[in-house]
This record gives sequence, C-alpha cells and structure tokens, in this order.
Amino acid sequence: MHLLSADGLTVVTNALDLAGVFASALLGGAIARSNDFDLFGFLVVGFVSGLGGGILRDVLLQHGPPVALTDPLYVPVAIAGALVAFLIQVSERTWDRLFTVLDAAVIGFWSVAGVQRTFDAGLAWPAAVIMGTVTAVGGGAIRDLLLRRVPAVFGGNALYASVAVAASGVMVGALALHAPTVGIVVAILLSLLLRLGAVRWGWGLPNGRNWQPQSALATLLRRGRMLRRRR
Repeated sequence: MHLLSADGLTVVTNALDLAGVFASALLGGAIARSNDFDLFGFLVVGFVSGLGGGILRDVLLQHGPPVALTDPLYVPVAIAGALVAFLIQVSERTWDRLFTVLDAAVIGFWSVAGVQRTFDAGLAWPAAVIMGTVTAVGGGAIRDLLLRRVPAVFGGNALYASVAVAASGVMVGALALHAPTVGIVVAILLSLLLRLGAVRWGWGLPNGRNWQPQSALATLLRRGRMLRRRR
C-alpha cells in the first residue's frame, strides 16, 4: 500500500505527465498527417495536444507558472512526439490501432498527474477530480477547436471524458486511503479497459436525442404533438 514515498510519488507523477505529453503530441501528429499538414503544422498541433491540457490545469490552479514553461523537458518532449509522427510513416490501420491505445493510456496518465498536482496545490478532492479531467481532455479539446472539429469531450463517440472522471475519482480515493501506488495502477488500468472497451463494443452515454423525460406531463405533450402532426 505504501510503496511510494512522497518524493517517489512526485517522480512518478512527473514521469506520467511527460509520458502523456509525448503520447498526446504523437496523437496530434497523427491528426496532422491525416490533414496533410507541413512540418510546422505537425509541430503546432503536437504542441497544443501535448501541452494544452497541462497548461490549462496549471493556469486554473494558480500555483505558480505552468510546469510546461518552467521544466526544460516538456517542450522538447512535445516536439519529439510531433517529429516522430512526422518522420515515421505507417499504414492507416496501424495508426488507428496505435491512436486508440495511446489515447486510452494518456487519459490514465494525465488523470493521475492532474489529481496529484491539484492536491500539491492545497485544494480539496472535488477540485482534484475536475483538474484531473481537465488535464486529461483539455489538450485534445483545444486541438479539436483549433482544427474546427467538435471536441471529443462533448460526446458523440465512445466514452472519453467520463473515463477521465472515473480515473480521477479512483486516484482521489486511493490517496484518501494512503495508497497512491494502488491508485496509479488502478486508474491507468481502468482508463485502458473502459476506453478500449468503449471503442470495441460501442459503449457510450445517452445523448439528448435518445432521452426524453418520463412523466405524465411529458407523455401528454408528446401525444399532443403527434395529434397535431396527424392533422
């Protein structure tokens, strides 16, 4: 239960944060390739994908400058991820598989890192769940807006933001039980299982078009609309 010391937890958090930066920059590069961007486009999309969520989190936490701007490793790691996607050309099918796995892993990595950094800033567990989710999905949302796409966080696809909420909640609970090692492992595994399972079997949350209020008044209103249409 207590396999990680305070210093060890900090090291693991930084490592997961950097792993998420690299993987997400690689994903951004894959999207840049699908849009036939040039090298600069790869770097911009990779930078936004890899660093956007963490910068947004750190700005909201107001706990000093964003770590991406103070730690000398973050920008080079994001650039490296984008360059790998630019230089290595693989089949579309391979990219699709890699994208799904990396996307699932990044959600877990950044949920853990976001929760830990929120507690380091002295905030309580509700903020930790929110910031864990923001870290996990923020970069992708900013990237999608930049490319004029509907952000995945708004739904319409397999489970995404809800996976980040679940992983962040697991990490918060584990830290409350003083079991950070268990929390890290379970949060990452949960993200992989939920996200990959959602892609494989089409799990998802209900959307507005499929849901209607179930009440006597709602039933009467629906019947009234049906009668007007028939007339």
